[in-house]
Amino acid sequence: MGIFGFLKSTPDGALKKHAARVANKRSQAQDRWESIQALTKMGTPESIGALLKRFTFRVDPSITDQEEKDAVFQSIVASGETAVQPILAFLQSSESISWPLKMLGKLVGSEEVERALLDLLSTMDTEYERDPQKKIQVLSALEDHVSTQVFDAVRPFLEDVNETTRFHAVGALVAQNQEEGAQALSELLLREESVRVRARILDGFIERNWKLPGPRAELLEKLPTGYALDSSGNPRRT
Repeated sequence: MGIFGFLKSTPDGALKKHAARVANKRSQAQDRWESIQALTKMGTPESIGALLKRFTFRVDPSITDQEEKDAVFQSIVASGETAVQPILAFLQSSESISWPLKMLGKLVGSEEVERALLDLLSTMDTEYERDPQKKIQVLSALEDHVSTQVFDAVRPFLEDVNETTRFHAVGALVAQNQEEGAQALSELLLREESVRVRARILDGFIERNWKLPGPRAELLEKLPTGYALDSSGNPRRT
């Protein structure tokens, strides 16, 4: 047996071979599927980390892509607690958090999911970046979590340079249902240029039945088409 054949026959060699196949969108579908099965049987943190790489790309046809990802998803979730740390590491490194977040939600409680999201957000800032999609996904996911920690972590992103990021920061802050958040959002409304973000703020006030604090004349100037203030200062849709 040659040296390369020997390496492939060792556990580490097999792991590397199958990990390379699963992470390569140009691998033959049959080879990739065999490697998915092999890594699933290993059931180690290292093999789970290798399987997670399958969520970093898409292949054609789309049905094959979905079948492979569904199989990997089920495999990782079935690994139970062993999968938690590899998923948390993947959340930090991956450009998209959709799949790992779903898996984590199957394995741990809401508080641990929230902690993972806050850990991610703590590595981010409000400055310009070419692709803020991961930050947007984190803020969007935090709309489903309510705590003082979420409120404090999300509030700075009302000042983000990216409009979509601000939109989801508003959504996450509204979800916290705190009076202090109402004040911060009303202040943002007065300086916000984006009609979409202003509408999201107003929808939040309507949803929570909050009175909109601030000078009425200035607030009226900031109301997008389709919104008005009643005599008590509460926003409403027209």
